[in-house]
Amino acid sequence: MSALAALCMAALASCQKDDDSSDPVEDIEFTSGATLGGRYNDNITLRAGEYTLTSSLQIEAPGSLTIEAGTTITAAANDNIIYILIEQGAQINASGTASSPIVMTSEEQKAGAWGGLHICGRAHTNAGSGSSEIGNASYGGDVEDDNSGTIEYVVIRNSGYALDSEHEANGISLYGVGSGTTISNVYVVNGSDDGIEFFGGSVNIDHCIVEDCTDDSFDWTEGWNGTAEYIVAYQTVDGCDCLMECDNNGDDASAEPVSDPTIRYATFVGMDATDKTVGIKFRAGTFVNMSYALVCGKTTPITLETTQTSDSFADGDSSISSSVIAGELSNLVSGGTYDNDAFVAAGNRNDDTIASSLDGFVGTVNGAGAVSSSDDWTAWTR
Repeated sequence: MSALAALCMAALASCQKDDDSSDPVEDIEFTSGATLGGRYNDNITLRAGEYTLTSSLQIEAPGSLTIEAGTTITAAANDNIIYILIEQGAQINASGTASSPIVMTSEEQKAGAWGGLHICGRAHTNAGSGSSEIGNASYGGDVEDDNSGTIEYVVIRNSGYALDSEHEANGISLYGVGSGTTISNVYVVNGSDDGIEFFGGSVNIDHCIVEDCTDDSFDWTEGWNGTAEYIVAYQTVDGCDCLMECDNNGDDASAEPVSDPTIRYATFVGMDATDKTVGIKFRAGTFVNMSYALVCGKTTPITLETTQTSDSFADGDSSISSSVIAGELSNLVSGGTYDNDAFVAAGNRNDDTIASSLDGFVGTVNGAGAVSSSDDWTAWTR
């Protein structure tokens, strides 16, 4: 180890605090070669360079984690889960660029090698007081414009980790995150759980790609009501589940505030696997308004699975418009009146040739889709 790296490690160790909010907040900078881990309430800045995450890194209020463009954080091989967690009242400011993205990855080049990024905010959840599945941090409240920071031009590789059936790590887990937070141009790839999951909150995302995450690409629950536009879910490996798994609340489908996000300009390209043949599941009472979406690659592209969800489409509280799907929409609710005929009558199309119109996930059909071949905003990931 270089003398500089050793110095950085010593400095990092010195900034770790006891659980005493009266400790003064310090501004601490680290340079390439340092190892990271521990629980801090300081303002930490990682200058552009290479860092090793040897244990979980947890930022408490009123601290912040600033990561400069061009930085790579690599999680070391470890018998225990390693993750990055931003608690309520703390912030992450990870602003990469198209030419110098920020990369969060792992030493072991395999899906599920580390626990990804977790952010806890003070916006709503319809599940009562919540604690994050990983890290046991509080989230939720009534600050809808809460600001947990900025994440842009960030790559997250090899994430996903299941402690048990109820405690799972995704690429990015957003717990009660507010609309003051910026999430744009994010690429989550080769994960073993969900790519991006929302637990309530009002955060908006744009220009985000989830590729080959073997549970669900996008997942929401607990009343998320933000906007996602220009998003891509792309599956090319065996075992991938839903392109989007969409819930209000699994224990109480009528819980309020109801999940009611807006999805615009989306491309969803799936891959059938045994018992994983549904592309988008709207269920557990969720509402949604989706437009200009392409869905292909799954035998059943869209299902409506609970009475509240089905009724929201019939009543006009939910809608799908200007969208094109390969296959037909299926309403699994007995007596549900919004079916594929209603889907087509609303100005949507069934078209089994979608895949042939795309180059991977690049291309649009009748204006639907996230990535135009003439304006490929995803090129920075390749």
